[in-house]
Amino acid sequence: MTNNKYKVMVVEDETNIRNLVVTMLETSGYQVLIAKNCKTAQTIYTSHMPDLIILDLGLPDKDGMNLLEYVRKDSLTPIIVLSARSDEKDKVLASDMGANDYVTKPFGSAELLARVRTALRNNRNCSNEGKLTGGRFVLKDLEIDYDARQIFIKNEEIKLTQTEYNIIELLSVIRLSIRV
Repeated sequence: MTNNKYKVMVVEDETNIRNLVVTMLETSGYQVLIAKNCKTAQTIYTSHMPDLIILDLGLPDKDGMNLLEYVRKDSLTPIIVLSARSDEKDKVLASDMGANDYVTKPFGSAELLARVRTALRNNRNCSNEGKLTGGRFVLKDLEIDYDARQIFIKNEEIKLTQTEYNIIELLSVIRLSIRV
């Protein structure tokens, strides 16, 4: 398997829930970053720039809304709130502050994974200015499979680090924007 996995940061202080979510994500092929509080999450977010954040609101040091606000200052990174708070006002506030989705605890693992896939897919499509690429980019002998996060030259897979892949993907998106 390549290092081109999507990075998902799980911000959760409850050990059992955190372990469950981390196991689900890793089993599904995601690279997982873990934060148990808001301060650590801000540091991890800044240094690793995850592709998606799963965020609990009831954190020990600050309310999770603080992290949501911090990320939304300069980023459209998808954020799925995973919280025991089920009041409509909490859901509305999180949505108004920029959360992409809101899942209440207890939750189904298949549903959470489907919401993760949807958020990542929607984010990729938004980064292409709303233009669907069909999941692939082809230019002469170069082919990029966005869904699998793989790059091929003359039908041979090229192994890249996640950063190298992200750069190639960004350049292809820029190319699509210019061509269209």
